[in-house]
Amino acid sequence: MSNSDIRSLVVICLIGIVAGWLASVVVGGGGLIRYLITGIVGAFVGGYLLNALGVNLGIRNALASQIVTATIGAIVVVLLARLIA
Repeated sequence: MSNSDIRSLVVICLIGIVAGWLASVVVGGGGLIRYLITGIVGAFVGGYLLNALGVNLGIRNALASQIVTATIGAIVVVLLARLIA
């Protein structure tokens, strides 16, 4: 594994943790592992939903855009999990 692969993985995990934490502020929940999992899954869900709906957030900063997208997805994931449970 190269240094750039490791850096990319760390950035993905950090975005996931931040997005999971932000989602927990909105809908509740807690725990670092839960933040990470909901944030990473939320990144995929948010990216898919926004793309499918044709929504452009208009955020020029790529990192901020990824965090917001992942947070939206994480909120959706948490709410769906609560509906199923």
